[in-house]
Amino acid sequence: MVNITINNIPVSVKKGTTILNAARSAGIHIPHLCYLKEINEIGACRLCCVEVEGEEKLIPACNNVVAEGMKITTNSKRVRSACRTNLQLIMSEHDGNCTTCSRNQNCQLQKLAADFNLLNSRYEKNFPLEKYASWNKDFPIIKDSKKCVKCMRCIQICDKVQSMKVWDFIGTGSRTRIGVNRNIPIENSDCTLCGQCVTHCPVGALRERNDVRKVVNAIENPEIITVAQIAPAVRAAWGEDFNYSVEDATVNKLAGCLKKIGIDYVFDSCFTADLTIMEEGTEFLERKQKGDLDEYPMFTSCCPGWIRFIKSQYPSLVKNLSTAKSPQQMFGAVTKNYFAQKIGVDASKIRCISIMPCTAKKGECDLPSMQNKDGIKDVDYVLTTREIVKLLKAERIHPKEVAEIPFDNIMQKYTGAGVIFGTTGGVMEAALRTAAFVVTGKNPEPEAFDELHNSKKSKSKPWREATIPLPMGEIKVAVVSGLGNARKLCDAILRKEVKYDFVEVMACSGGCVGGGGQPINCADKEKAKERGKVLHALDAKMPLRYSHENEDVKALYDDFFEKPLSHKAEEFLHTNHFE
Repeated sequence: MVNITINNIPVSVKKGTTILNAARSAGIHIPHLCYLKEINEIGACRLCCVEVEGEEKLIPACNNVVAEGMKITTNSKRVRSACRTNLQLIMSEHDGNCTTCSRNQNCQLQKLAADFNLLNSRYEKNFPLEKYASWNKDFPIIKDSKKCVKCMRCIQICDKVQSMKVWDFIGTGSRTRIGVNRNIPIENSDCTLCGQCVTHCPVGALRERNDVRKVVNAIENPEIITVAQIAPAVRAAWGEDFNYSVEDATVNKLAGCLKKIGIDYVFDSCFTADLTIMEEGTEFLERKQKGDLDEYPMFTSCCPGWIRFIKSQYPSLVKNLSTAKSPQQMFGAVTKNYFAQKIGVDASKIRCISIMPCTAKKGECDLPSMQNKDGIKDVDYVLTTREIVKLLKAERIHPKEVAEIPFDNIMQKYTGAGVIFGTTGGVMEAALRTAAFVVTGKNPEPEAFDELHNSKKSKSKPWREATIPLPMGEIKVAVVSGLGNARKLCDAILRKEVKYDFVEVMACSGGCVGGGGQPINCADKEKAKERGKVLHALDAKMPLRYSHENEDVKALYDDFFEKPLSHKAEEFLHTNHFE
């Protein structure tokens, strides 16, 4: 242990502990802006500077470790003056139009300015030239260069966690700015739309494209029927900005809120998650029996960020993707065809709205392959969890005052298998529950595949794996989240270091619960793990936990699709990844 004093308080910490974390252990808060633990520890903002006895200069607390006998002061006049100056310099390059910013009341720079009691800035504003600030406003992720504080968080999260290196420093000297690597238009880059740069940006320099107005216009149009779906992961997070507990912020309460806004029909995407299992699971068993997976595994196709990744980084593996559409897109296809038929409405009169934890879903719904021959899209609009919260607030909906309501009929029922789609390993667990039933004729224990979310990972092998004994032979599966980890897995597969039959990939660490469209907190706390536990707890309480036992899915096949992988199912529920 290392013994130090911080603000005259004796503190003992492990060797190698940073001053920032040592102070935190003693209940002493040191302000910071650019710091992200183990990702961005570069001391760029200089807001975490402290005074160390014997040192001539102030030093950043985030990337300097403690030494025996160190005497540290975090709040001296010298420290406060330097940090105030540094903060004002940062603010001079930030367009502080807070009232209309997407991060108003949830911005780390805004909070710091309030904490330092800054009522004005003595430095002249200096923004990037207009030509550098231009951006394609139709792209699902929007960058506002005038708000960028050059903290490098976006660069580091995209590089170290997602391995994509989309962002980089552009220019030199006073003209330095953060832009797209190689200074190309964002739409020409390899951006996967995962949105992790958005959730880790401390200010409003990065945000999702705002589609709320499009949805409101559809709701207000008397000629249009609006149909909404709520993704599994949304139920674990939508109440956070209202400071509601998970028990209060139920998915049925959110359904009630959507009805109050004026949406005509509200469903749960867990229904089509169950449907996805029927299609994807059947496809896997068929491809396995045909020998199509002898060389490389079949990969899941639920995550659009992963789909964009494999197409740009590993095109040789695209043929091994499941052809099943994601639950979002299956829902749209079923709504515009089966449901429209049931309620006697032309598909052109329906607008399908998705409430998703994901920014990549905005790109997915716009793909040419996700519309029919008449140009009718499966899904019309996607709102992130953040956007739906903002819509509720704009409509002055107070969820605690809204009653829980059941989802609408025909596509109402869902199982616990559908719920866990929102967390890493959930898709694979759900698929194996049904695959085991198809092969053996008996349901396995729901907890039989818990190792897919409980087992340990390592730095050299950052994925989980399992071997499942079935009458047809052992099935080897793997589960991975985070695109950097997915890259390591794909490389290992191509080098023949590992061999699997079925692989689940989610672009965001922890799965959809940690998606780029989920609520952002100023404390930089990663919440994917605890949100994932919420979904598993909900699964455990469900009366039905196997996708093949969903009565509404069974009725859908009886009335419309006949069976998994039928001609009609292939037409509406599957896609060609090469289009």
